[in-house]
Amino acid sequence: MTVSLGKRFVAEAVGTFILVFFGAGAAAVTLMLAAGTTPATPFNIGIGALGGLGDWLAIGLAFGIAIAGSIYALGRVSGCHINPAVTIALFATGRFPGRDVGPYIVAQLLGAAAASLLFAWAVGPDAVAIGGLGATAPFHGIGYVQAIVIEAVGTFLLMLVIMGAAVDERATPGFAGLAVGLAVAGIITTTGNLTGASLNPARTFGPYLGDWLLAGQNLWEFFPIYIIGPIVGAVLAAFLYDYLTGD
Repeated sequence: MTVSLGKRFVAEAVGTFILVFFGAGAAAVTLMLAAGTTPATPFNIGIGALGGLGDWLAIGLAFGIAIAGSIYALGRVSGCHINPAVTIALFATGRFPGRDVGPYIVAQLLGAAAASLLFAWAVGPDAVAIGGLGATAPFHGIGYVQAIVIEAVGTFLLMLVIMGAAVDERATPGFAGLAVGLAVAGIITTTGNLTGASLNPARTFGPYLGDWLLAGQNLWEFFPIYIIGPIVGAVLAAFLYDYLTGD
């Protein structure tokens, strides 16, 4: 790394801020728009002609565009991990120095927390009371272990794309942001209504902290889902990629 750790710290915080403000913010706005409507089933919190799936596609695209923009803007500074699971997976496969893991994760958590708190201030009390700041939790009929597995599988795909499109030196230049952003959008469209499709401990941490500080819902009991699932999925994907592409 030729960029100072201080600059990389700021880049990771800013990138994660963008991810949470626009991605989790889209989820919160969706809930606010749906307020007062009657869901067709306990599984469907959606609105509009396409119901919940249409909403999750929109939320997924919000996340995907935010991530793609962050990668193109900040990737050359910090690598734009903006996800503790990605940082840990790169460290586990020897691609990232251990001394920088802690600062990167702290930066990601701070960026996520700042995004949720600023979103709550900018949008108003309903962002917390109705939108829950876009916090993730298992949906109707999804158990704790099921949620961990779903998060692991989703993050597994995300990390495979990151390895192939962004980390591998043989990847076609210029497409990492687009590839990773589209992967996130697709994963969220499918798994959003199962676990909230966090794929990222920091993405869940920010809204959880904001809700807790601002007298919203307390979901900390579910936080291990969004730590264990994403980290396991990312690490497995990184090692599998190395195995498949190694000599």
